[in-house]
Amino acid sequence: MKDKEKLRTRFMRDPLPRRLGGLAATLGRISSSARNSSDPTVISNLLDEAKHLIEWTAAETSPETAAELVQMQTMISLWQRTWQESSQNPKQRVLLSVQAKNWSDKAVEFSGLV
Repeated sequence: MKDKEKLRTRFMRDPLPRRLGGLAATLGRISSSARNSSDPTVISNLLDEAKHLIEWTAAETSPETAAELVQMQTMISLWQRTWQESSQNPKQRVLLSVQAKNWSDKAVEFSGLV
């Protein structure tokens, strides 16, 4: 991720609900890009961004939400580690897309913005 500290500074200025909404947006981009992008680096970078957004946010949420975010972060790390190979398999691409959409929906729910 380019300019991680700049992203962190900007991200942390927002209130918690907006940060969770930002996480949901990043997860939504993973969902759509996993199906459509031909460059595995794009998804890998988005996965990295999502991991950091969770890291910067989870501690300020309720213990239950934090636990779910940490589980999400663990799965994102596993996807990122295997994405170069997984991106060559259309079924794996669809699986990540569906999973990221579910995560995005969950993050929106956590945010209370809807």
